[in-house]
Amino acid sequence: MIPYTVNIKLAARTLTGTLNLQNKTAVDWGWQGLIAQGCHSSILIIDPKTAQTIQVLERHKANVVKVKWSRENYYHNLSSPYCLRLASGDASGKIIVWDVVSGTAHCEIQEHSKPIQDLEWLWNQDASRDLLLAVHPPNYIVLWNGDTGTKLWKKSYAENILSFSFDPFDPSNMALLTSEGIVFITDFSHSKPPSSAGKKVYIASPHASPAHTKPAPAAAPAPTGAKKALNKVKVLITNEKPTAEAVTLNDCLQLSYLPSKRNHMLLLYPREILILDLELSQTVGVVAIERSGVPFIQVIPCAQRDALYCLHENGCITLRVCRSTTATEESVQELVYDLRSQCDAIRVTKTVRPYRMVICPVNENNAGLMVSDGRAMLWELKEEVAGKSLTTFSGLSPLYSPVSFCGAPLGPNQKRIQDLCLSSMIGQTLIAGEAPPPSSNQHEVQLKFLLTGLLSGLPLPPFAIRMCPPLTTKNINHYQPLLAVGTSNGSVLVYNLTSGLLHKELSVHSCEVRGIEWVSLTSFLSFATSAPNNMGLVRNELQHVDLPTGRCFAFRGERGNDEPPIEMIKVSHLKQYLVVVFRDKPLELWDIRTGTLLREMAKNFPTVTALEWSPSHNLKSLKKKQMAAREAMARQTVSDAEQSSVESSVISLLQDAESKSETSQAISAREHFVFTDTDGQVYHITVEGNTVKDGARIPPDGSMGSIACIAWKGDTLVLGDVDGNLNFWDLKARLSRGIPTHRGWVKKIRFAPGKGNQKLLVMYTDGAEVWDTKEVQMVSSMRIGRNVNYRILDIDWCTSDKVVLASDDGCIRVLEMAMKSASYRMDEQDLTDPVWCPYLLVPRAALTLKAFLLLQPWSGTFTMDITQVDMKSVLQDPEFSLLQRCLLVSRLFGDESDLHFWTVASHYLQSFAQSEGTQPSPHNHLDICHDVLCESSYFQKFQLDRVHLQEVKRSSYEHTKKCADQLLLLGQTDRAVQLLLETSADNPSYYCDSLKACLVTTITSSGPSQSTIKLVATNMIANGKLAEGVQLLCLIDKAADACRYLQTYGEWNRAAWLAKVRLNPAESSDVLKRWAEHLCSPQVNQKSKAILVLLSLGCFYKVGEMLHSMRQFDRAALFIEACLKYGVMEASFLDYARLLRSLGLREGAALWASRAGSAGEQLMEDCQSVTNVCVCDCAEFLNVWYQ
Repeated sequence: MIPYTVNIKLAARTLTGTLNLQNKTAVDWGWQGLIAQGCHSSILIIDPKTAQTIQVLERHKANVVKVKWSRENYYHNLSSPYCLRLASGDASGKIIVWDVVSGTAHCEIQEHSKPIQDLEWLWNQDASRDLLLAVHPPNYIVLWNGDTGTKLWKKSYAENILSFSFDPFDPSNMALLTSEGIVFITDFSHSKPPSSAGKKVYIASPHASPAHTKPAPAAAPAPTGAKKALNKVKVLITNEKPTAEAVTLNDCLQLSYLPSKRNHMLLLYPREILILDLELSQTVGVVAIERSGVPFIQVIPCAQRDALYCLHENGCITLRVCRSTTATEESVQELVYDLRSQCDAIRVTKTVRPYRMVICPVNENNAGLMVSDGRAMLWELKEEVAGKSLTTFSGLSPLYSPVSFCGAPLGPNQKRIQDLCLSSMIGQTLIAGEAPPPSSNQHEVQLKFLLTGLLSGLPLPPFAIRMCPPLTTKNINHYQPLLAVGTSNGSVLVYNLTSGLLHKELSVHSCEVRGIEWVSLTSFLSFATSAPNNMGLVRNELQHVDLPTGRCFAFRGERGNDEPPIEMIKVSHLKQYLVVVFRDKPLELWDIRTGTLLREMAKNFPTVTALEWSPSHNLKSLKKKQMAAREAMARQTVSDAEQSSVESSVISLLQDAESKSETSQAISAREHFVFTDTDGQVYHITVEGNTVKDGARIPPDGSMGSIACIAWKGDTLVLGDVDGNLNFWDLKARLSRGIPTHRGWVKKIRFAPGKGNQKLLVMYTDGAEVWDTKEVQMVSSMRIGRNVNYRILDIDWCTSDKVVLASDDGCIRVLEMAMKSASYRMDEQDLTDPVWCPYLLVPRAALTLKAFLLLQPWSGTFTMDITQVDMKSVLQDPEFSLLQRCLLVSRLFGDESDLHFWTVASHYLQSFAQSEGTQPSPHNHLDICHDVLCESSYFQKFQLDRVHLQEVKRSSYEHTKKCADQLLLLGQTDRAVQLLLETSADNPSYYCDSLKACLVTTITSSGPSQSTIKLVATNMIANGKLAEGVQLLCLIDKAADACRYLQTYGEWNRAAWLAKVRLNPAESSDVLKRWAEHLCSPQVNQKSKAILVLLSLGCFYKVGEMLHSMRQFDRAALFIEACLKYGVMEASFLDYARLLRSLGLREGAALWASRAGSAGEQLMEDCQSVTNVCVCDCAEFLNVWYQ
């Protein structure tokens, strides 16, 4: 049995290279933990943890322009498993939805023939997770079913649509970035197209709008810096179209809602990032670059913290975090994003520039940078506890670490995972009036970027490729399937085709590599030719490279300067001899073993057009001679007195003899080669040692043109000419057969390796073919324009049944003999590093792994045998609670639905347990990115802080009016009156505002005035003035009625907002429960959101029921287990015990009272002291009923 394993059967794969400009926006990092990257018409799937390409998807015929991973915001079980699903759009308008694991297309969609502008999976409802929204140029948005390819609806708009962004807090809101401005849509639905054309607003460039610039000389330089930019940007969004001189709309690079707080949007310009408050349509913050700074390309806002990842034109990624309000400030004057960390820039050239950045959506502390040369640079954000030795950024307030880990306060001895996610690295941004947490629990931290992975692509074509000698029984124990790739910059890249990874990169030549020939499994010869001088002469470089050591030397010594270019090099089958063929110079014959020139042919030697070595040689007879020579040398070495010990020492003596015979090179095998001249005549040359003999000559075949290439294997010789003819010679039968392929110039032909394998690979200018030379028939064909869109540059066999093709799109493909570009199964790959991705497992295995990680109540301790080493210590920590475990596992699995549920559940379970006195108080509140799910007290503070900022930034009467309305709803009547009295006398609303100010200041709580105002408010609401009626009801402290009216008229989000800022907990709970019922209704079908609302209200029993009714059994069981541990379900048990007691079932009541903790002790005593008087009655009733 062989004690080693060799992967003889190589998997099909694609080695990718530089990106096309159309691939610039085709990159996405999914919740599944993988990066998808478009490269020409292929799509790479990259594992960012190990920096490996684990899949390449090939089916598109045009360049890929958009890729988008499906969202994971749904409950996963066997019928809805963890799966890798990706949508991609290309420049011809085709959309393909992929099953990434198998590498197959799930469905294909085609609407128009222009490049797809944008793609997004819908995540906002529980009914279907297959809906895909696409922008088809010039002005259509189409909703597709990504599972079946069915078009659900189509909507056109007046302007060309560039991109879109969904509101993460309200899926019915979306914004379209068009060629002229922004279109806001407020009625987006998956069931029907938006009914209206949307609200169209125009964006004016910060530098150009007349509203932003002050009178100044024309030559005055534009001011720079954040402060000056804020002064300049007073009004950005207008309902009127600006004049042509005042606007440069192409400056706006990107539009995106902020996922960290509601109703905020960012607009990206090359030198500014503008933060807009959409309620005021007003800029409330600017990130500006100084004059000497590097412009922006892209910005990605974070959800876990109010932070921005920015990509600059020099490839530098910066992280900017919103500044906390200090305790001395009454309110924030502007949103300021401080630079907290930046990574190293790249060297930008004409061909090397940054394209796009992606951020891990699960943890938001990993970034990937895609560079035009095919590199993927993977950066990780690290935290460093600031000590005295660390210097902070000048003038910046310190950042502190959070006081909790995985949603729970960190125990004194509890282990934590360093740099798990952004929210575990830096604490929450403080707002006005909020006291900072105790400093004893926090550490000041600094952030830094660390390059954790680098994936390099192939350089620019053209390429010269050559596979190493084939696998045999003799080299099986040390064989590696290495492919040498010569590049245009003179380097040679050696790839291991088992893993697809770069084995070595060697800088060998100073100009383009023209050809490579292996001389052993670990060494090769490569040649390059410089550009010709005015006499047509070049500098030839022929280098011998030893792979293990990297040693490289000029094989021809000082030769090579000012001579005709080398056309080809050919190494003999036994790797003894080398023929170097020149364009206008006789060939040279070299001995590879000694590096000596055997023969330089005479000047009258015919011009060589094609050449090939014969596979026949006299090696067997040579071995017999060598054995005889070894025995003779052994006999000479041994004296007569030592004859008796010959047998014992014969092995070592024979080894000595063998080494001596090899070093002396006394015997060399005889080998042959054939070549053709310009007339098509075939010459036969024999080489043995340093003897060269001219053999037979065969006259040209009249049916053949000028011979371009020759291949020889066994008894078959094949010639290809410049006219596309193939001539098959059977040397044994002395027959020849000519086949016209009508494909034009035959550029190269190669026989497949393996004994008896007579397959032949033929390369033409327009493609390639595989022929069976035994049957003399074509096996497969590939032609540019017909089944591929790339041109073949070079060919070779990598195994007996797989070919390797280099193409002009910068890729090298390993294909089956059929030469159909196809993706490969990910589970067939032989990866160097193990990949953590549960989505690659079969559904049952993925769910088993998840259950194993979550809870093991069947064993006394938590054991850990099948997960990442760095997680083991934390998962086995006895202080690591069930809630923390659920949160960590949801991050490990990239499960968006689980993460949202357990984040909210963890917070409120601890919060309600603390209010009942069973747990210590958590020091933090729920992040504001959860909006109305946050605690009312914090939500109110945030809204007050926000309205103060709006007040500072207002620049028109409309802004002032909106601020006053918000202040009235928030109960800030004094400040609202001041704003109402600011209305100028020439304003048409002057009288109304003055009367409203009087009304607000004179309202009393007397019955008649309240009745009158309530009547007026009701009439206003009935007559379509909902907002005004709600304001009046809030003035007389009837906000609960106002919420009911808002809900009646379908303003559910507004009602929830008002309930959080104005109502007491009981009234607010009623309003939010009605909202939860509405979310559960069939026409809305957002039960998962309803569950989060109920969690924030502490309705844990109802949440458990809903989870069970939705068949989310594992989540329900874990949630109820967590509720029991925190004691927050004891009230439900107590109520149930009371119900049972009222029915007379006192034993059952005692059981449930015992589970209700201290609150059930009194009830237990009552149950035990009184006998169950109802049991007999109940028994009698049952007897009667049975009879």
